[in-house]
Amino acid sequence: MQLPQGKKIFFASDFHLGIPDKASSLLREKRICKWLDSIRDEAAKIYLVGDLFDVWFEYKNVVPKGYTRFLGKLAELADAGIPIEIFTGNHDLWMHNYFPEELNIPVHFDSITFEVNGKKFFVAHGDGLGPGDKKYKMLKSLMNSPLSQWLYRRIHPDTGVGIANYFSRRGAKHQGTQDGAFKGEDREWLILFAKAYLQKEHIDYFVFGHRHLALTLPIKDSLYVNLGDWISYNTYGVFDGNNFSLKTFEAHA
Repeated sequence: MQLPQGKKIFFASDFHLGIPDKASSLLREKRICKWLDSIRDEAAKIYLVGDLFDVWFEYKNVVPKGYTRFLGKLAELADAGIPIEIFTGNHDLWMHNYFPEELNIPVHFDSITFEVNGKKFFVAHGDGLGPGDKKYKMLKSLMNSPLSQWLYRRIHPDTGVGIANYFSRRGAKHQGTQDGAFKGEDREWLILFAKAYLQKEHIDYFVFGHRHLALTLPIKDSLYVNLGDWISYNTYGVFDGNNFSLKTFEAHA
């Protein structure tokens, strides 16, 4: 892929719409929509790299209530011909057909690699990659099981989404028990993953969400990027055809 003159690729993650309460989530949702409006003329493509919702579970004929402005904005941009691709995260991994069928937006359930202007990208939400976190990896495997999802769908949507919301809000990031500070190159699992990956294949840009860190870090002749979140940072990534940078969206009233 070659970027047209003046066009850019945009990346964002970890909106966590739905928390900590309806009013706060709505303000964040409106801010995200303003950001999407602000980039529409420059966007050759938009990647939304997981945990867009704090909870998302699709039944066959039911999706979670809310997020009307955000979903409508995605539909508007997709209908205008702007390609958008979404990744599942650990909070919204139970996406299925809603986004492809209703919004014409493909969903990635795993990492992807692609090349733009001769630069190679590795993009993933980041949960479950790298060493450690064995308990979560086992849980993710269980939750991704078609049998587990089929069984969960037997629960009434009000109960099923309610259970998911309850456990989501008891997670480490919401309870303040997980250290969100940078732990150092030798303790950040995604950095260790990137370094190991580079031993078998060259990547120019590793782009992740998940850690809620707004961070760029050179690794040899590659760049590791964590996109931050829209709870604390309002940060997003931009590739202009030559360079990748992290920017902060400042919404004007």
